[in-house]
Amino acid sequence: MLGIAGDSAAGKTTLTRGIVNVFGAERVTAVCVDDYHRYDREQRKELTITPLNPECNYIGIMEQHLRLLAAGETILKPVYGHSHGTLEAPELIEPRDIVVIEGLLPYHTKAMRHCFDVKVYLDPPEDLRRRWKITRDCTKRNYDEEQVLADLERREPDSEAFIRPQREHADIVVRFHPPGPSLDVDAATLDVRVVLRPVLPHPYLMELAEKTRVRSFEPIRISLARDGGKPADVMEVQGSMPSDVSATVEDIIWEGMGLDGHDLQRDAIGSFQDGEKTRRSESLALTQLLLVAQTASAKDNG
Repeated sequence: MLGIAGDSAAGKTTLTRGIVNVFGAERVTAVCVDDYHRYDREQRKELTITPLNPECNYIGIMEQHLRLLAAGETILKPVYGHSHGTLEAPELIEPRDIVVIEGLLPYHTKAMRHCFDVKVYLDPPEDLRRRWKITRDCTKRNYDEEQVLADLERREPDSEAFIRPQREHADIVVRFHPPGPSLDVDAATLDVRVVLRPVLPHPYLMELAEKTRVRSFEPIRISLARDGGKPADVMEVQGSMPSDVSATVEDIIWEGMGLDGHDLQRDAIGSFQDGEKTRRSESLALTQLLLVAQTASAKDNG
């Protein structure tokens, strides 16, 4: 079971969508644990509580359901309608071959963390995440910009207290970021920094760096660093890398992890919505493929 955690508008759904597309929807069950909100949008206003607070969520039920899904059992999951902030009728969820769990609080308890084979945390720079949240909430969730900014301020203490601490429990930390100080860059060319903690095997990393290096141009750099006081491999990927270089990297991952035997959709990665347009990001594609490889490996060894 793959987990993808992060703050609101960190990119969890975009990352999840690509992974689902690669494996195929008929093989994947994707669950958003934000459906376990205890209160609707109006009730939260009255109670002055944010959805990031565990007390605003049915944590006990969430924990039980994650255990059941990990064991291959069916659940009756609550549903939260994000467009209008309403609690809706529950739905029956049957776990398929691959289960992907995304949301705000999937690693909140030790028991929940033990349900996952691979745990990912999305950690974009705060100013970039805030921009993403303003854009998303104004276009898809019926907020205006002033409301979103006020909501961000209300949520900040809970982000610090409950969301960001989950980072230390992740096996992989993903940080999409601009190549320089300005946020005014093409979203398709964002760089990505991937922290790979030594709890999972990453046998193809050095091959990626070696085969993509051309003289002084290094679209992928691998280094050993310390993250949270512990050693970790760090992969830095340039979002502006040429598509032919990206294709070489994808081939290495597919071959190195034996993914061709999994009947996967090779062209289903890297897509994201930019307004009304569907575009491709090479750094997103490689990140999604890396997570597919880790998930497939965990499935084979499970």
